Amino acid sequence: MRSLAKRVIKQITGDKRTIVLIFFAPLLILTFIYLLLGDTSYKPVIAVQENNLPPVIVSGLNAQNVNIVNVVIDGLDAEQYLKDNKKVDAIFYINNSAVNLIMYESTVKSGQVIKAVQNVVSALNPSAQMNTKFVVGDPDDTIFNSMGYIFFGIVSFFLIFIVSSMALVQERSSGTLERMLMTPVTRVSVIGGYTIGYGIFAVIQSVILVLFSIYVLGFHSEGNVGWVIFIMLLLAVSAVSFGELISIFSNTEFQVVQFIPITIIPQVFFSGLIPLETIPFHLGNLCYIMPIYYGCTAIKEVMVLGHGFAAILPYVLALLAYIFILSVLNTMALKKYRKL
Repeated sequence: MRSLAKRVIKQITGDKRTIVLIFFAPLLILTFIYLLLGDTSYKPVIAVQENNLPPVIVSGLNAQNVNIVNVVIDGLDAEQYLKDNKKVDAIFYINNSAVNLIMYESTVKSGQVIKAVQNVVSALNPSAQMNTKFVVGDPDDTIFNSMGYIFFGIVSFFLIFIVSSMALVQERSSGTLERMLMTPVTRVSVIGGYTIGYGIFAVIQSVILVLFSIYVLGFHSEGNVGWVIFIMLLLAVSAVSFGELISIFSNTEFQVVQFIPITIIPQVFFSGLIPLETIPFHLGNLCYIMPIYYGCTAIKEVMVLGHGFAAILPYVLALLAYIFILSVLNTMALKKYRKL
């Protein structure tokens, strides 16, 4: 028993990646979560009609660290206004002694708005009735119905990444890749072949996942389901390309797992779980290097907002660019096995 324990300890201490995974990766992840979920400097923006609100409420909102925008409430198309002014989080007005709050969608930002308004109104009149309404979504929706689109992207990307990267490492450890590179086949053909091969299964996975969620689990889609499947396909192909890159620099399946805390887990926080505007220190800008951000945002445009191809085109182009860049990097990385 003692000798076996010494052997395990020697193996772990001799592998720098394992040491980092055990001792430093948890600290890095917790620090990252602290920065993302800690105190935010974000100030909710609420549109009001100044003459419609008592001065004490206006001053109370200012005291709650809320930015106030003055608009003309009478005759205002609240839903269209919030759609056109994404920086405004809510419209707040009082009508017939009832407090009315209209927000674009249910997010962390809308939660901050509701909390600020409730603090002000309850301090003046604890029995006041407050009516809340969302332009997008239903306050009574389950968490799955309101955030299910996010998990479409996360599940698809993560599983395809694991399968492709593990399989490619096995190809290398068995010597298949090295024997293949001894033939006249080009590095571009190798990368393209693997991408197409796993991409076919990515298509099947995307179709099954979307159709099962909609027709079995009852997830509602406002837009064309075909565009959702297309986006998930691009996201899955980017996961294959990403897995290929990781596998090239991994000698074993365990080393692939070691990359997950620093390559996959951080992406989850930029998938839409947290509004980017509320992330402190401008860390929300890191989303632009995360493929999951483009995939999940495009899925939201279709499934939640009901938009068409024109709305998702920028995200589609971003995913295509991501796939192209990773393919180039993968082709260049294969030089370590054969120089052509």
